[in-house]
Amino acid sequence: MNSIGMAVLIGLVAVFAMLDSRLLGRLNFEQPLVTSAIVGILLGNPAAGLASGATIELMSMGLVQVGAAVPPDMVMGGIIATSFAILTGASPETAVAIAIPIAVLGQLLGVMFRTIIAALGHRADAAIAKGNFREAINYHIVWGTALYCTMYFIPVFLAIYLGTDFVQGIVSAIPDWFTNGLNFAAKLLTAYGLSLLLSMMASKGMMVFFLLGFFGCAYLGIDVTGISIFGVLLALILMSLKYSGNAA
Repeated sequence: MNSIGMAVLIGLVAVFAMLDSRLLGRLNFEQPLVTSAIVGILLGNPAAGLASGATIELMSMGLVQVGAAVPPDMVMGGIIATSFAILTGASPETAVAIAIPIAVLGQLLGVMFRTIIAALGHRADAAIAKGNFREAINYHIVWGTALYCTMYFIPVFLAIYLGTDFVQGIVSAIPDWFTNGLNFAAKLLTAYGLSLLLSMMASKGMMVFFLLGFFGCAYLGIDVTGISIFGVLLALILMSLKYSGNAA
């Protein structure tokens, strides 16, 4: 596959991931683990794509959109960083280091495009006031979606189309102190993301199951897959006891 075709395909992956939370109902296709795996398949190295995606996914757990606050764009960051890592043979840690500044750039682009789309909202309101409902639908669904697709496709396309040599130059130009600092920040974000997940389980009814799985892994030598299987079986048993209507 030539560089243009590869760049177009990966750009379309970014567009598809962006549409997940805007038209498809948030099916989690925009998660770095999924998008990086797809990028790895397209670039002929699914193992590297999964490794980079898993590392970036852990970091992105700590990035939460609250209200109008726009977090760093890990969709764009994860796709471009995984592509860079595969094209240059870099490690997943390097992919994380690349993903952070790209995600911040995507955040700035997101703020800019949201400003433009706000203007489309006013135009749609004016069209509704005149009874032009088809025009309002076009503003909301067609033009707004087209702008977002352009926002994601063009940066990803250019990054991939510029080629491996350019990507390698970017990776080589990153100083060690900067990479180490970003790796340290990524570890902090990973810890924060896991803390957010644990906060959902920090209740009297749920914490005992978490501790059961944790100590099962730590002292019984059961891996996470085995713990998950036993967890599902235990949940089925408890559900049958709760909803069977028996005294037990």
